Amino acid sequence: MLDTLGSRPLYLSVDIDVLDPAVAPGTGNPEPDGAAYADLLAALQRLRGHRIVGMDVVETAPPWDPGGLTAVVAASLVRDMLLLFAPGGDAGPSAA
Repeated sequence: MLDTLGSRPLYLSVDIDVLDPAVAPGTGNPEPDGAAYADLLAALQRLRGHRIVGMDVVETAPPWDPGGLTAVVAASLVRDMLLLFAPGGDAGPSAA
């Protein structure tokens, strides 16, 4: 199915609540039994080579996460997305 996207410009928006609340508790709509961080990265890696023209991470809600874990996970996700989709970027994400 990804092949049908061809070279179309794509905007990638990742809602942080796709992750399990144990990984990212600070969101407006926590999803029990959500994805692990490594699973999300694996899914994003399938988009490598496509024309990503913009991206964001949404639904991070620091007031609902007094420990600050979600903000750290969101920042790591943004870093990994930049490494994956930056033009000429061959570094790839850190499997952290």
